[in-house]
Amino acid sequence: MAGHNKWSKVKHRKAVVDKRKGKALSMCSRLIISAVRKGGPDPNFNHALRTALDEAKYHNVPNENIDRAIKKGAGAGQGDNYEHVRYEGYGPGGVAVVVDALTDNRTRTAANVRNIFEDYAGKLGTSGCVAHQFEFKGRIEIKAPAKDEDRVIEAALNAGADDVKLIDEQEGVFEVLCAPASLHAMKQALTAGKFTLGESGAEMIPTQTVTVTGEQAKGLLELVDAMEDDEDVSKVYTNADIPESELAKME
Repeated sequence: MAGHNKWSKVKHRKAVVDKRKGKALSMCSRLIISAVRKGGPDPNFNHALRTALDEAKYHNVPNENIDRAIKKGAGAGQGDNYEHVRYEGYGPGGVAVVVDALTDNRTRTAANVRNIFEDYAGKLGTSGCVAHQFEFKGRIEIKAPAKDEDRVIEAALNAGADDVKLIDEQEGVFEVLCAPASLHAMKQALTAGKFTLGESGAEMIPTQTVTVTGEQAKGLLELVDAMEDDEDVSKVYTNADIPESELAKME
């Protein structure tokens, strides 16, 4: 998500992360169950499960919850069956919005997503209407002082990264992009290099951004927050770029 790190700072200050802790636990369990049912319980041979386990670790999901989800997923035909669904549409200012969901009821989820778009001056579109404006990439945040930029870039590129950039000079956060299938190996290489890793995962990265300000920026943030509050929504991506000055006004 363009400006993802900037949005995260606003959300942390608003305590949104704490509010969604319960949802994160539930969604991580869903992701694990779905991954196991599709590819088996061994993360060494199941890329989707390995990614789901990394997500669970990031959200501090207890080991007993993870083990329970793996066992539930391995019990073929038992319990809930979740499927991945993607919705595409437009937010305020014509911003492209991609919503990924993991649901056991497509009718319910589709209605909820459509209503949220409409409630926040957006519009649900057809499949493929905006996805072409994004690339599917592995994304890793590295926490390091800005003065270490050369060392970070060298290590990431040597490990096969597609792109590396400093996204938050004040807090010392770099963004590394790579092929989704290389995400786990990239994390191992960076960890071996003694770097401190932050959030990571396979994400939709915009190929170009749209700058939004004022009421449109405020409305877009409200739309994204409402989507992320929905129990079936796992990820929300946009191609919006909201200037720091605008975000400061919203704090």
